[in-house]
Amino acid sequence: MGKKRKKARRHTGLQAVTLCISTTLVLILLGMMVFSVLTAHNLSSYVRENLTVTVMLGDKVSDNGAKMLCRDLYRRPYTRHVSYISREQAKIEQSAAMGSDPSEFLGFNPFVATLEIKMVADYANCDSLKWISKELKKRAEVTDVAYQEDLMDKVNSNLRKLSMVFLVLAVLLTCVSFSLINNSVRLSIYSRRFNIHTMKLVGASWGFIRRPFLRRAVGVGIIAAVLACGSLGGGIYALYNYEPAIMTVITWQELAITAAAILLFGIVITTVCAWLSVNKFLRMTAGELYKI
Repeated sequence: MGKKRKKARRHTGLQAVTLCISTTLVLILLGMMVFSVLTAHNLSSYVRENLTVTVMLGDKVSDNGAKMLCRDLYRRPYTRHVSYISREQAKIEQSAAMGSDPSEFLGFNPFVATLEIKMVADYANCDSLKWISKELKKRAEVTDVAYQEDLMDKVNSNLRKLSMVFLVLAVLLTCVSFSLINNSVRLSIYSRRFNIHTMKLVGASWGFIRRPFLRRAVGVGIIAAVLACGSLGGGIYALYNYEPAIMTVITWQELAITAAAILLFGIVITTVCAWLSVNKFLRMTAGELYKI
């Protein structure tokens, strides 16, 4: 009798470990998708904020006038950062890039002073840049405004498509995750279906029968969520060691939301699956239990 109990306990423990591992793997995939959806917005903002609008200044604009214009632009809601490049600095940079100094054979400096504006992400679109460009061209110091309109259109279009793809994948993966975890939980409860029926025969309420299964499901969900968070955290740390600049896109807010989502999914999905599986066996008669 003792050997049978030990064997049953060992079998139950093995089922719990298997359920925990399978749930952890599913939660890792689900966490990766949640993390990707959250960081997609940061990636979009990062790309937009690194698009440059070049403002070309007239020959008569002094360094002090250009710096005053920079200070004025900083007060605009669409400006994130402004860099001033003087004519001399432009000549040095372009001469280094071309390998020769054009002023030596032209007899004058052909380059103009410019301002390079990094936009706030919300304004880095073609509609906003059109009225910003018109506003800047009204200034006496400005001769022209240049930006890569086609590039911005493509970037915004691709980022919208990427966000939609991530959203669709997140919904599909949530459905798949629920199905996989539900099957794992149902298999773990399947071996105890006759115990459930026996407790029902001796008068135990459905709530009393469900309680230990739900507690076990919550425990498995928490352990699986912790393991999944640890695995994802290790992966992000390895990515940070490989490329530290990745932290410009990843913030602690996204990491915290992802961990909370994994924990919530782990507890809710395993608990709901256990509830449904136990109820299924509670509704069955003895004859139906033998047939499945």
